[in-house]
Amino acid sequence: MADAWLGDFGLRVTNLERSIAFYRQFLDLEELRRDVDAQSGYVLMRDRRSGQRIEFNWYSETSPFAVEYSVGEGLDHLEIRVRSVPEMLERCRQLGIPIATKKLWNRERIARHFANDAELRGVMERDVWSNEPGHPHRFNAFYIQDPDGIFLCMYDHPDEPWEGPIPDHY
Repeated sequence: MADAWLGDFGLRVTNLERSIAFYRQFLDLEELRRDVDAQSGYVLMRDRRSGQRIEFNWYSETSPFAVEYSVGEGLDHLEIRVRSVPEMLERCRQLGIPIATKKLWNRERIARHFANDAELRGVMERDVWSNEPGHPHRFNAFYIQDPDGIFLCMYDHPDEPWEGPIPDHY
C-alpha cells in the first residue's frame, strides 16, 4: 500500500528512565523528543541503523490513562503515517473497519478526567483529532483496532512532504 507506512510503536513502561537507559545501552537508540510531567510522559527514540522509531509511554498512578501493568501487555499502540487522514478514514469505512478513537475513553478513569475538563471534553466526541491551528507540525489522527484489539493510530502531516525520512515529531 503506497499511501501508508509504519511510523513508530509505543511501549507502556513502568519506569521511564530505567527503560530509556536500558534501550539506549542495549540498542544505542537516539532520543528524538521528550515530554514528561508528573502524571505521564513519553520519550520518542530512533534506532540509528534502521531508522525505526519507538515511543516509550509512562503513566503515573494518578494519570487517567494508568492501568494495572501486566508483563506482555505493554504494547500501547502502533502508529502508521498515512498520506491523508480523510482518505484513509473513508477507506477504513469502505472496508468495514470501525473507527475506534472513541473507544480510548471506555475506561471510566479516562472518561471522568476528560469529561471534567472543558477543553478536553470535546476530544472524546471526535473520531479525528487535530492539533491546534498554527501549530508548526500540523497533524490529524484517528484510531482503529486490529483483530486482537491493539490500537492502530493513523496520522498525517498534511503540510510536510510525503517522500523522505519519517518526521521526528508529531
